[in-house]
Amino acid sequence: MDNRIFIKLTEESLSLDECHKFVQDDGCGGLAFFVGTVRNNTKEKEVVRLEFSAYDPMAIKEMRIIAEDAVKKFGIHKLALHHAKGVLSIGEVPVIVAVSSPHREAAFKACQYAIDTLKKTVPIWKKEYFEDGEVWVNAHP
Repeated sequence: MDNRIFIKLTEESLSLDECHKFVQDDGCGGLAFFVGTVRNNTKEKEVVRLEFSAYDPMAIKEMRIIAEDAVKKFGIHKLALHHAKGVLSIGEVPVIVAVSSPHREAAFKACQYAIDTLKKTVPIWKKEYFEDGEVWVNAHP
């Protein structure tokens, strides 16, 4: 199954093009993407930047489990699950999910499953920076 899954956890900029090239297949009519970007506000406070940190070995393992589960559960062809670490500015991309499937419904469902499960189970933590301080947003898992 490894040739159907592309996991990446990196301090480098993420590439939607790289994910698209990985999932693209002539037998797949449905491609679904989720691209998370750093927004400039949260709870009516202005965000200056975000910082992501991770427990890499466990994060990669959990990301792979999510991808394998999505492939089996939704019958999709390929899935790329990429997450950035380090400091990211407004507009930069901390997460990309890319899915290919013969049909759109499975691609949409698998894409949503992957991002929702990643946010709940993968040991990646986000710190939001404001003009007047910072706060860890998700102190789980």
